Amino acid sequence: MQIINSHRELKVYQQAFESAMKIYMLSKSFPKEETYSLTDQIRRSSRSVCSNIAEAFRRRKYPKSFSSKLSESEAEAAETQNWLDFALKCDYITADMHIKLDQEYEHIIGMLVNMQKHPEKWGI
Repeated sequence: MQIINSHRELKVYQQAFESAMKIYMLSKSFPKEETYSLTDQIRRSSRSVCSNIAEAFRRRKYPKSFSSKLSESEAEAAETQNWLDFALKCDYITADMHIKLDQEYEHIIGMLVNMQKHPEKWGI
């Protein structure tokens, strides 16, 4: 098994980061009236997925803390899916983009759940 030295090497982090950047770029075209609501919320939750993965990685020697941070990341990913639903319903994103991003977050959630089920693989 390959030794991972940084959260940046985790595939789940890389995918979450890329998805958050896609959301950032998309949200730049959201209407101004959404600046402090939908735009802010979707950017915050998508970035929080990455942040919680990074924190979890640094807490991996403490299984309960590790699992807790992964659970928070999973919840933030689900929140991001919720905001994507609103963006679709408000016609700020296309149905195709919604499907693509929603599937990306489903995959991220799956990886996070797998990490929580097998924390021993990530411990020090």
